[in-house]
Amino acid sequence: MKEHYYDKLLNIKTRAEQQGFHQSLHYHRYEPTPYSGLEELFKTYELKPGDRVVDFGCGRGRLNFYIHYFFHASVVGVEMDEGLFQAALANSESYIRKTKNRSDKVEFRCCLAEEYPVAPRDNRFYFFNPFSIQVFQKVINNILVSLEEYPRELDVILYYPSEDYIYFLENRTAFDLIEEVKVPFVYRHNPNERFLIYRL
Repeated sequence: MKEHYYDKLLNIKTRAEQQGFHQSLHYHRYEPTPYSGLEELFKTYELKPGDRVVDFGCGRGRLNFYIHYFFHASVVGVEMDEGLFQAALANSESYIRKTKNRSDKVEFRCCLAEEYPVAPRDNRFYFFNPFSIQVFQKVINNILVSLEEYPRELDVILYYPSEDYIYFLENRTAFDLIEEVKVPFVYRHNPNERFLIYRL
């Protein structure tokens, strides 16, 4: 029900899943974060209009439009799949047309996550388990290099977090876990249905 409601509200199409799997085992199949999960996350996690959120493996852009609509923060979707990237651009046109929002705060890039040039304003990074731990490590290292050049507070948000991601952040970086948000009802059947928020 919420999937239909929010897609209609935002004038986007994000409900279909990607068919098949990527040729490389390092990149996982696209699946959008459920809107019920996003509702739960943002009951406690605060975003400000000055934040710039980067969604790695953004697919059709669901998280990006949701954040921009409700929090007016800048968003960047990074997607390696050309078809999903084109769908995100089409959603962007529909979203801007309906909401009359400025398009300069919603951006999409078609590239590998590890090749995304982390910008000085990027300060929130979202991962729904989009790729292998090897790629994740490269992306986090790129984020840390950017932090050295442009000191700022950074958050890494994991949804459905893999044990490898958790171990790496907690044992190989200076990120600290500041919050865990469990998705009600589904968490008791699947302990992966949660968000972990790390801060540096």
